[in-house]
Amino acid sequence: MPTLQELNDFLRAEFPQSRCTLEELDDDGSVVVAHPVGEAELRPGGTVSGPVMMTLADVALYIAILAKIGIVPLAVTTNLSINFLRKPRADRRVVARCRLMKLGKSLAVGEVWIFSEGEEEPVAHATGTYAIPRDR
Repeated sequence: MPTLQELNDFLRAEFPQSRCTLEELDDDGSVVVAHPVGEAELRPGGTVSGPVMMTLADVALYIAILAKIGIVPLAVTTNLSINFLRKPRADRRVVARCRLMKLGKSLAVGEVWIFSEGEEEPVAHATGTYAIPRDR
């Protein structure tokens, strides 16, 4: 299976527009992915925008799947649902912890908890499903 470095290299090569980085890759298949927060990520009122948190959730789920099945670029999101729970801090990165709930031959389902870095209470919770190509 791919290493943390290989997955980060893949992210940088295939998604150069993404600012997400893989921070942790655990033996149980869970991952921690982070996204920096700057002026461009803020909405009026000083909160992190929803699209940034949805991107983070989607990337975390994608990386958790690739960590288990290998680098399969054509695994694609089929569903992503997010609940915004509280206002994220504008002065810290947002960090996602993802774990897979089910990894089948053609579908993977996972959940993602998003936090402001250093905070204990989550700012969002997402669940998502990915289609896995048959010829991987």
